[in-house]
Amino acid sequence: MSVFPISKASPVTYPGPPPDRADVVVIGGGVIGVCTALFIARAGQSVVLIEKGRIAGEQSSRNWGWIRQQGRDPDEIPIMLEANRLWHELAGQTNVDIGLKATGITYFASTAADMARYEAWLPHARANGLDSRLLSAAEVAGMYPEMATAFQGALVTPSDMRAEPWVAVPALAGIAAREGVRIVEGCAARCLDIAGGRIAGVVTESGRIAAPRVVLAGGAWSSLFLRNHAIAIPQLSVRENVAATEALPDVAQGAAADRKVAFRRRADGGYTLAPPGAPELFIGPDAFRALPKYLTQLRADPFGQRLLPAAPRGFPDAWGTRRRWSADDETPFEQMRVLNPAPNMRKINRLIRDFEAMFPGLQKVRLKAAWAGMIDTMPDIVPVVDHAPIEGLVIGTGMSGHGFGIGPGMGRVLADMAMGCPVGHDLTRFELSRFSDGRKMVLGPNV
Repeated sequence: MSVFPISKASPVTYPGPPPDRADVVVIGGGVIGVCTALFIARAGQSVVLIEKGRIAGEQSSRNWGWIRQQGRDPDEIPIMLEANRLWHELAGQTNVDIGLKATGITYFASTAADMARYEAWLPHARANGLDSRLLSAAEVAGMYPEMATAFQGALVTPSDMRAEPWVAVPALAGIAAREGVRIVEGCAARCLDIAGGRIAGVVTESGRIAAPRVVLAGGAWSSLFLRNHAIAIPQLSVRENVAATEALPDVAQGAAADRKVAFRRRADGGYTLAPPGAPELFIGPDAFRALPKYLTQLRADPFGQRLLPAAPRGFPDAWGTRRRWSADDETPFEQMRVLNPAPNMRKINRLIRDFEAMFPGLQKVRLKAAWAGMIDTMPDIVPVVDHAPIEGLVIGTGMSGHGFGIGPGMGRVLADMAMGCPVGHDLTRFELSRFSDGRKMVLGPNV
């Protein structure tokens, strides 16, 4: 099983062409878009999913592979509980082993303040029936006997899971295709077709698709796409680095993190490593525009991000990236099929050293692969899941690094929103208007 994320060099599985019309068009072939399209098809609607590059080519194959209930915003937990159930169901509906295992997630506590934060989050877990609990220092040592680092305790959720994202999301797309979703890779959505103030379709590089409803699940590209239609959302993209080791002795079946390194066991016997904090933000026009919305986050954690001077050419918030175009123009989405940022190898090498120090019995840890992804994030670290100012348009973006795990649940929610059905959850927390109607900015849990 390869651990390399999907890229523009990956073979095209769904070449198209797109149909002339559909009941719903979903823009974006990540886990959110794939799951949204699947549940729309299951409701008997005709749906086409268009992806400018490859299914799961960006963050959906570059994430840590955690399916995490632990530490989530209280308003996300009910949707995440649904997602957990759906992951189990969907894993049984494909002939592909996606590596789904309930091996738990553990957050180590280095200080008493860490333990206090974990304890403060526990009432949300109990209110939703989660099996999360605190561990003592002795219990942590017993759970991880090979670990040299001593901790004051930990927060653990045994029902949390792991899966192989570069396998899982294409497998979900396979289910969707078999159930009638028309998937088209290498087909960028250029702009919305709007008539009389409402959606009439989508103009793609391969022609127009007539449709009365559209779901935008474009990840790091969503803000750029919407800006061309005069819809502003304070979404930014940050780089996260990931390392994959060669096969190693089994020191932990589940996923865990301290302040230096997050790790999880992979199906091939290696470990996926990542730095749990300080994502890297490339400064661009959107960063300046959105700055006032991020002040609460900056005050709460002024060193939470590393600032870099400029994004590489063609990135969504690069200084030279076009912000306006017509339906006849080649767009930034066609010019960069797959957003593939180079990893920060200094961070990668430090991750390897930190993991070796945590488990010295492993001795030399060999690097198998390294990559990076651009995470679409929001000022309060929760997504936008809402109807847009244009009638017929639904937005699902800004998952803030939480999208892989919650994907099936959020996809079901977005599908029902697009079809005008009750969603079964309170989505007030995720409304786009929270950034413009004077509501106080409430940050997601710092857990």
